Amino acid sequence: MDRDGVLAERFEAERGRLGAVALRMLGSTGEAEEAVQEAWLRLDRAGPDAVENLPGWLTTVVSRICLDLLRARAARREEPVGEAPPEVASADAGPEREALLVESVGRALLVVLDRLGPAERVAFVLHDGFAVPFEQIAPIVGRTPVAAKKLASRARRRVRGTPALPPERLAGHRRVVEAFLAASRGGDLAELLAVLAPDVVRRADPAALPPGRAPVARGAAEVARETAVFGRRARFGAVVLVDGVPGIVIAPGGRLRLALRVAVTGGRVAGFEVVADPARLAALELAVGA
Repeated sequence: MDRDGVLAERFEAERGRLGAVALRMLGSTGEAEEAVQEAWLRLDRAGPDAVENLPGWLTTVVSRICLDLLRARAARREEPVGEAPPEVASADAGPEREALLVESVGRALLVVLDRLGPAERVAFVLHDGFAVPFEQIAPIVGRTPVAAKKLASRARRRVRGTPALPPERLAGHRRVVEAFLAASRGGDLAELLAVLAPDVVRRADPAALPPGRAPVARGAAEVARETAVFGRRARFGAVVLVDGVPGIVIAPGGRLRLALRVAVTGGRVAGFEVVADPARLAALELAVGA
């Protein structure tokens, strides 16, 4: 095999890992594939003699490409939170890519990572996700190793969040919210009625509702009927901490569209609010939890 063939073979051995790094950084299968392909083009131009540590070199190159893309995305702000209809899937994906994205990274984590600054996200993904040392991360993000460590630490705190409930109440609240989300996905009225309190109240921003729907619904029967219709959106749902309390985000392709603040009393959903206004969504503290 010639030198070019050997180089291509060595690159292919790294492709899966590089794709995983880029996917977590970018939250887009299409962009991740493009970042990895760009890394190959740069390696091909550099040639084998220019690279001593190929895995480390490729990780650095892919990370810098992703960092540039994240910074450009933040500068453009072409896709404000809540702009697209919640039932619209990621522009990146059909169902197969959507499933790959969620399986590889997790919808909740994607939503939370999307709230980090570009350098925070890169430092956190590299260190916590792939055990890259801060000495290698530092030149990628243009910081000292100590500053890179602080970036990752700050990102970690934001990803984990600060629960507003004691552990036993938090776990019980989460179980109820998970059951509510599962029943919503299935559109099963009986399951919804089982998880909703009889006097449950649903409130929603107008942007979250189809035309003609009232912003407030009261009583288990009415709320269950409306939530069954909502099930089409619930397939893009994930349980996260919303202001420290388990709630739900609706995030096709990992892009936040709606958030549900859920109140639980006596093991049932006593009420929930559907937040769709972009300014209100941006003000929410979202976290995956410990």
